[in-house]
Amino acid sequence: MTAIKISPVDMDARKNLDIRVGDTVCVWQKVVEDAKKGKTRLQAFEGLVLARKHGREPGATFTVRRMASGVGVERIFPLYSPMIDRVLLVKHARVRRAKLYYIRDKVTREARNALRRTRVIQSQESVESEKEQESESVSAIPEVPIEAAPVETGEESKSK
Repeated sequence: MTAIKISPVDMDARKNLDIRVGDTVCVWQKVVEDAKKGKTRLQAFEGLVLARKHGREPGATFTVRRMASGVGVERIFPLYSPMIDRVLLVKHARVRRAKLYYIRDKVTREARNALRRTRVIQSQESVESEKEQESESVSAIPEVPIEAAPVETGEESKSK
């Protein structure tokens, strides 16, 4: 009996992928450049796996998050999509949660705290620079020695 090929994807290879939550993966996706000419290119999306849903069934998906230009980008990839060329496991990490959705809030919280720290440091530096400028402006005023006027005593005025 011959096997009927339903999908262009190697279903057994995708089913046996050991992608877990917390892993860092690189997903190579086919992107259509020119639909008329049928040109496609491969584009890599490397990031942290936040969730894996629906196990190994045909509708299985996994969510990958990465930072691009300081902005968090998340993509949901169907496990058996023909647009995915290959999935590479970059790093395996042990996590204690089934879903890592809290990473979204954690990253924004850390970014906010980093901004606060930079503001505090900048404000301290600006206060110090203002003090230096004030001391320079005070020292910029030329000091003119005040000569004491000759004090006439009664003896000198009588001798004249």
